[in-house]
Amino acid sequence: MTNPLLDTSSLPRFDEIRPRHVLPAVRKVIDDNRARLHGLLNSGAAPDIEALVAPVEQMDHELGRVWSPVSHLQSVLGSTDWRDAYKEALPLLTEYGTELSQNADLQRAYAEVQRNLPDDASAESRSAVDHALRDFHLAGVDLGKDAKDRFKTIMQELAEVQATFEHNVQDASDDWTLNITDVDNLRGLPGPLLARAAESAEKAGIDGWLLSLDFPTYDAVMKQADSRDLREALYRGWVTRGSDKGRDPKWDNGRNIERILALRHEAANLVGFQNFAEYSLATKMADTPGQVIAFLRELSSHSRAAAERELSELTGFAGAELEAWDVGYWLEKFKQDRFSVSNEELRGYFPATTVKAGLFDLASQLYGVALEQDDDVTAWHDDVRFYKVRQEGEIIGGFYTDLFARNGKRTGAWIDECVTRQYLNGRTALPVGYLVCNFQPPDENGVSLLTHDDVVTLFHEFGHMLHHLLTRVGFPSISGINGVPWDAVELPSQFMENFAWSYEVLMRCSSHYEFHKPLPRDLFDKLDASRHAGAALAMPRQLELGLFDFRIHAEYDPADPVPVLQTLAEVRDEVALIRHPDINRLPHAFSHVFSGGYAAGYYSYKWAEVLAADAFGAFEEAGIFDRETAQRFRREILEVGGSRDIMEAYVAFRGREPTVDALLRQTGIEV
Repeated sequence: MTNPLLDTSSLPRFDEIRPRHVLPAVRKVIDDNRARLHGLLNSGAAPDIEALVAPVEQMDHELGRVWSPVSHLQSVLGSTDWRDAYKEALPLLTEYGTELSQNADLQRAYAEVQRNLPDDASAESRSAVDHALRDFHLAGVDLGKDAKDRFKTIMQELAEVQATFEHNVQDASDDWTLNITDVDNLRGLPGPLLARAAESAEKAGIDGWLLSLDFPTYDAVMKQADSRDLREALYRGWVTRGSDKGRDPKWDNGRNIERILALRHEAANLVGFQNFAEYSLATKMADTPGQVIAFLRELSSHSRAAAERELSELTGFAGAELEAWDVGYWLEKFKQDRFSVSNEELRGYFPATTVKAGLFDLASQLYGVALEQDDDVTAWHDDVRFYKVRQEGEIIGGFYTDLFARNGKRTGAWIDECVTRQYLNGRTALPVGYLVCNFQPPDENGVSLLTHDDVVTLFHEFGHMLHHLLTRVGFPSISGINGVPWDAVELPSQFMENFAWSYEVLMRCSSHYEFHKPLPRDLFDKLDASRHAGAALAMPRQLELGLFDFRIHAEYDPADPVPVLQTLAEVRDEVALIRHPDINRLPHAFSHVFSGGYAAGYYSYKWAEVLAADAFGAFEEAGIFDRETAQRFRREILEVGGSRDIMEAYVAFRGREPTVDALLRQTGIEV
């Protein structure tokens, strides 16, 4: 086999895969799938789970295994060749996906399977068929030919414009640098960051320090730089990425945003929805746009007074009115003054390798799994590690970690599927995933030190990974995170964050990089006491993002589209406390919404946070390491994927539906 992408018998051969392999591999699998589907639909056999649904799921699974490393590599490698290969193949994939979901013969065959399911059919089988029939409708299977063709064209263009949006954000971020020659302007910044900045300047052949716009640098400057001018410079660089106010107008996403909203709205109209917000909710827990807006505004009303008190206290502490680039800095100073704790002091206790080992130990205690590093697995970068996951000695899956920031790598933190679990017609595939973060790179001694915020981020992403790895569902379309309503998919991740606030857990996750002692109890107590500092003030920011996202999709009018910056200003007038300058171009780099999966769904973070806080309450009541509670959470939530109604699954775990009270208590806001 000459094309390594087509070898899906094992893990991707990252040491051999090249951009030139992408297009031939994608074409081959799509052509094979088309031929196989034609044979299935014309076989004359009565369609059922084994004869139709399982083979279709297996075809999608095979294509996913080929496409996954392509999509992944263009996100983590600073390679224009990989990006070009991705963008060249993306239209083929989009065309095939829409073609499949608009296939009326296939839809009728699935409907026949549904009608003839035996009474004793498994919940998995029923759910896989129900989800497929829903998705046929959402993709326009009921439309006439012209409307179908238009829907397909929309999906192709949308995929291309969204990819361009993300690449513009990345290019604008990678291109931005700031040369500092006066060390006084860098006061307050941590040593490892300064060392990296000095090394970057040396490589560029210039004096001083060269700051970049990766998130670890931006975050450190916002929280620790004493120079207000430096904080403002980094802030302006960050909030103008991909916009008309950025350093290069060629990366302006303004027109991409307009086109994305127009295409989404038109697609939603074609399949019978008034707007894209309604279309989005067809696959979520929330029922109506009004319910989502009411939920966000309820949280706002609960938290407004507490947030105003926090802002007033912080302003008084700073002794001056606060601009957007001042809040993080003064909040950090406030925590140091009030609680005698700082991110920089905490960072020394959290070497990345120690945190990771402690996190894996926690997973073992809760769920009985063992995670073993396997150095024989090839990867795409020297920083990457691979881990096998065992249960009672048997391998049940695996995952890669790629934790450190580097030029060309997409910002943020995420997990993605490499292989989805499959168990159909005697064919088995174990789940494998990618866990990606952008933490401070290791220093010359190979040590990367994390802030506690970084620790929380790692726990969050690992919660997603456990959801992917521990599934027991055999249909790939509803296995792991697949088929789970988007406003519930953050439940396992946000639930996992709570463990990063447990002293017993942090004892295992900490060891000072110099004197090798775990986090002292008194320092943890200060950290824990500071947990609520700024929590109420952070609530309006998340509500701002959620309301903005939902309103631009729910209120879009193609005859008179409202500029997104106008909607953003209205939302900020309603809920925001921190004022941003006119140059702020939040939408232009809002990748979650304009190139990710959170369109008309960013509210999901708060929706799922309610579930997560309430769910962790069960562990607080029984003991956070209580094995019976952990096994019940695993059985009712982590294992079921999309095979069960998520509210039914939640009630089976918790014994009741969730309330917002736990979240408000957890954030220090009185109920």
